[in-house]
Amino acid sequence: MLEQISELVKHYGQDTVVNNPDIPNEENNAVMAEATKTITSGMQNMLAGGGLQDIISMFTGDGGGKSNGTAALLKNPMVMMMIGHLISKLTGKFNMDPAQASQVSNNLIPNVLRDMVTKTTSNDPSNDAFDLNDLIGSLTGGNVATSETNSGGFNFQDLVGKLVGGGNSGGGGFDLQDIISRVTQGAQEGRAKETHGGAGGVADLIKGLFN
Repeated sequence: MLEQISELVKHYGQDTVVNNPDIPNEENNAVMAEATKTITSGMQNMLAGGGLQDIISMFTGDGGGKSNGTAALLKNPMVMMMIGHLISKLTGKFNMDPAQASQVSNNLIPNVLRDMVTKTTSNDPSNDAFDLNDLIGSLTGGNVATSETNSGGFNFQDLVGKLVGGGNSGGGGFDLQDIISRVTQGAQEGRAKETHGGAGGVADLIKGLFN
């Protein structure tokens, strides 16, 4: 699903980045890659901190994603952290004016996340590539078995439906706390691999999508 997220960034980045006269053309791909990395790393860090339910809540509507639109996403602490991080990267790494960096970040991040949530929770077959199992698998470096990678893996896409309405422990024969523990450990291992320069991590995959 990292490829799908990058495609959304490219879509919304057409006006926000590519057609932005304040961003040199030669930096367009680098800026959009940074935005994609900000989104994926933000979610990976949230998972590594035990925040699986915070991610899930975005997809159930509790976190402002599914039905409440962009305005509600801007009230989500995780989204605001992503926006702040990207502003910092754009001003520090690309020497962008703070006001311009804020405009780009506040446009790109919420729009991409809103569309990602909408497509992931849609029943339209054309959105099948947007799958929460694939997202969790990517963010945990394959360290957590999902129904996409293992016949005995957990179906996170199905979990979205089961958690609508809240609750810390789900029915249906699964132990939510155990799942959170496994996802947290997997995300920590995936993040540690990237921190130590391991090949094939999320950052490497994103870099390849913008070359």
